[in-house]
Amino acid sequence: MEIKQQLRLSQQLVMTPQLQQAIRLLQLSRLELIDEVRKELDNNPVLADEEVGERGRGEAGIGARVEPGDREPHDRVELNKESRDTEKAAREVDWEKFLENRTLQQPMPAGRGGFEELPPIEQNLTKPNNLRDHLLWQLQMSDFTDVERRFAELVIGNLDERGFLDLGGVEGPDGSRTPDLTMEDLAAEAGLYEEDAPIVLEMIQNFDPIGVAARDLRECLLIQAKAYGYDEVEVGIIDHHLHQLEKHNYQAIARDMKIALEDVYEAAKEIQKLESRPARNFTDEDERTIGITPDVYVLRDGAEFVVMDNDRGIQRLFINEALTKQLMQDPSAKEFVGEKLRNAQWLIRAIEQRRKTIIRVAECIVEKQRDFFEHGVAHLKPLILRDVAEAVGMHESTISRVTTSKYMHTPQGLFELKYFFNSSIRRVANEDIASESVKQAIKGLIEGEDKANPLSDQAIVEYLAKNEGIKIARRTVAKYREMLGILASSRRKRLF
Repeated sequence: MEIKQQLRLSQQLVMTPQLQQAIRLLQLSRLELIDEVRKELDNNPVLADEEVGERGRGEAGIGARVEPGDREPHDRVELNKESRDTEKAAREVDWEKFLENRTLQQPMPAGRGGFEELPPIEQNLTKPNNLRDHLLWQLQMSDFTDVERRFAELVIGNLDERGFLDLGGVEGPDGSRTPDLTMEDLAAEAGLYEEDAPIVLEMIQNFDPIGVAARDLRECLLIQAKAYGYDEVEVGIIDHHLHQLEKHNYQAIARDMKIALEDVYEAAKEIQKLESRPARNFTDEDERTIGITPDVYVLRDGAEFVVMDNDRGIQRLFINEALTKQLMQDPSAKEFVGEKLRNAQWLIRAIEQRRKTIIRVAECIVEKQRDFFEHGVAHLKPLILRDVAEAVGMHESTISRVTTSKYMHTPQGLFELKYFFNSSIRRVANEDIASESVKQAIKGLIEGEDKANPLSDQAIVEYLAKNEGIKIARRTVAKYREMLGILASSRRKRLF
């Protein structure tokens, strides 16, 4: 045990607060950047959203300057006297009496033209139907006791996006999972007898839409079939042969139920009219109000494509020099103003660097994906982050941050910058093709297929190899088909 001194030379990267802020600004989306700028404007007094000089907004708060030739001295004295009298009269106003008279005034007569007679626009706005609110409204209109109402609210609160009752556990941030719930758990939490829970649940399942709060597809279809008066054959198929119905194995259903094949066909037609997703016509967010503002525009100028940034809506920041000089006159505020001034200068520089970086990356994407901008998605080339990083002289992590939540408006439509990065699929006697182009080719084939005889995954593989020269495995076709939300050929087959 001894105390001694050692000299050591090491090299390490120090993440200063300014560097952390620059990295954070780089990965912000457009809306997040606008909010960040507004927050900085509120917190930093030396920042201004318009250019302010020696005679700018900093002096406007003290008093507007009057040129010598504008007014005579006695006119200026009279003006000051008149303004003082007006301010004195304003202070002497009985505001309570004024407001009382305003409330007693008769409303303006109707019949005036123009926009004044229209109600505020907020009263004309509508929001999409929300399944939870729709069910709670029906619950309020129903004759439930307080205990039953609490149980019903717990059931409605545990519905998933399909409208099914989901009592599975929830995974926490640390990876742990809560235990699954049961109907008895909900009844105990609401203070309801266990034998009454199925009765209350059945009443909820007969709310509009019929079949809501079902625990699986079979129960959902059975509730609808019984409510609509389906016969025993149709109810029996749903209850015992739903898996065969999904595979269109009607012969097996007919053999097991000992009925004619035509009866199975007719029953299948009726079952197809039932709703498999009770929450289909309800949504928690209004998709009509979701808008995307592009960060960059790609415009065609003759034979070239020009990249332009979109600074509309983003406030430009300036240093309020007049206010800064006034504050610096106070010795006790010099340190505070100096720190705010350095932060403001660094923020302005970081935002400008962010804009330049996005433009450079967008120009590189346009250069490497020129065929896409001219001819469409079928000519999208394979591209990875490393290709762009090497071209612009940046790290791959920087390119990843730049392309996150950033959008580009092109002659082919609006795309996220990450859309242009795709893995490669090998082609025979030709250059490789992007995986996104293969997905769109698969989608086009399925959309144009014969619905009575849909294409299998192996048939798609053979068609792409023969006509497009694309070598792809059947499991890859199945993976892309699932990513596009397309069912297998056996479930796409349309018999009726």
